[in-house]
Amino acid sequence: MKATGHVAIVGGGVVGIACAHYLNVRGYRVTVVDKNRVGGGCSHGNCGYISPSHALPLAEPGALLKTFKAMLKPNAPLRIRPGLNTQRWKWLLDFARRCNQTNCIESAQAIHPLLTSAMQLYHELIDKHQLKCEWTQQGLLFVYQDRDAWDAYTSTDELLRRDFQEPARKMSAKELLEFEPALRDNVAGAWYFERDAHLRPDRLVASWRDSLRERGVEFLEQQTLTAMHDSGGWVDHVSLSTQQLAADHFVIATGAWTPQLEKMLRLAIPIQPGKGYSITMPRPEVCPNTPMIFPQHKVAVTPWQSELRLGSMMEFIGYDSTINPKRVALLTSVAKQYLKSDFPAEFSETWCGWRPMTYDSTPIIDRCPSFSNVYLAAGHNMLGLSMAPATGRMIGEMIAGEPTHLPAAPYAANRF
Repeated sequence: MKATGHVAIVGGGVVGIACAHYLNVRGYRVTVVDKNRVGGGCSHGNCGYISPSHALPLAEPGALLKTFKAMLKPNAPLRIRPGLNTQRWKWLLDFARRCNQTNCIESAQAIHPLLTSAMQLYHELIDKHQLKCEWTQQGLLFVYQDRDAWDAYTSTDELLRRDFQEPARKMSAKELLEFEPALRDNVAGAWYFERDAHLRPDRLVASWRDSLRERGVEFLEQQTLTAMHDSGGWVDHVSLSTQQLAADHFVIATGAWTPQLEKMLRLAIPIQPGKGYSITMPRPEVCPNTPMIFPQHKVAVTPWQSELRLGSMMEFIGYDSTINPKRVALLTSVAKQYLKSDFPAEFSETWCGWRPMTYDSTPIIDRCPSFSNVYLAAGHNMLGLSMAPATGRMIGEMIAGEPTHLPAAPYAANRF
């Protein structure tokens, strides 16, 4: 028996779209609201990885020392704006406290089930709904120039292999260059995660949105949430920029902007906006075939059918939307150290956006403690695309009163 009722989803990124899908298939009437355009944030400009291999949180043993060393280098990929932003410094302190083995494993045990569930769900979604997103399951390379750094990853591989069944294949420089001829011969080696996949995130969101629209989902763009109207712990309607919207249930899937709704939600939300950059260009004549990350320089590379994207950076500088040309130049300068590719002087697109970073690297997927009909789906860090279907399915299960297909406790809103 299909459910009835109306659900309003605030936030039209890939997580909001996934929530809309799994509510629609349960029979709910669904409205998706976005303050700009659907899929215009991080769901547009990320590198498109679907990565079960990314099970470990950022807060892992040794992360603090690596972070401080990196920040001392010119053009470091990580930047923290100095100043008296108490929320940012509290977040960083909480992050620092989790840089130990126990907390690292705890976070990974929450992250990995979302990733593996989402991988399976993507296969089902793309096959059933014919989503046009350039899906390719071709694996992911971690490429190193330094032999010691390459060898040091062995312990991480052992952990992922033993505890999460996510083994990587170690490739020597000779094997790597045969496998990926677009790389320069200064590489020391790589680790290859064969199970990972990639897609074009902008095309996924556009195709999924169109599919949902055909199935009756309504989309309201250029509508900012300005107020939630409470009737004794129950929100009966919300105020948007130009209209009121009533619904039986509300889902907040606003990514890095969620902390700006703390007063409305009556809940402290420890999400910091982590600013990232990407550039997209036509495929160069010498173009890699396999997506890859350069862990020593924190730059990612994604080849698609007609274009190539480079992405990187983590800037904790608030909601500053300025595109810093030095940060953009760093993407190409690093890529040139590894790839034989000639990059054009002008790009198809230069982009920046904010990742919703929790200090434990784990999203919030839960009912809001202050309201019986408001749900949160936010804080997916750098893995929103990789986690979206599993998150959407869990939100659909929660609203329908069904048992969730993954244990819900690790994603609780009150865990902070």
